Amino acid sequence: MTNTSITVQSIFASATVSNFEEALVWYEKLMGRPADDKPIPGMAQWRKMGGAGLQVWKDDERAGNGMITIVVRALEAECERLSRLGLQLVNKVEGDFGVVAQIFDAEGNRINLAEPPKGSVKN
Repeated sequence: MTNTSITVQSIFASATVSNFEEALVWYEKLMGRPADDKPIPGMAQWRKMGGAGLQVWKDDERAGNGMITIVVRALEAECERLSRLGLQLVNKVEGDFGVVAQIFDAEGNRINLAEPPKGSVKN
């Protein structure tokens, strides 16, 4: 039988921005480190994140329209870390699904930080 499903090695979430240099500074704070590489002009990426990654692209036409969800182990710890860097999470919601809060970059891209409910995955 032939496998007709896609074979995924990793997935990258992407944010599009018009001010690439300013965005790099912001995303370095969010991610807690510089980008792993900038393989082509106008693109930076963070790799080695458990089969996932993040890319920031310079794209004037699509800037600010992204929505990314990053699953974290401890949302409160991330809120505290980001607050110390001057980045504030908003719209914190708790429920059976866990805890979710949002942060927006300077261009309006929405990044959801989500902590799954305790016991649902290896927290």
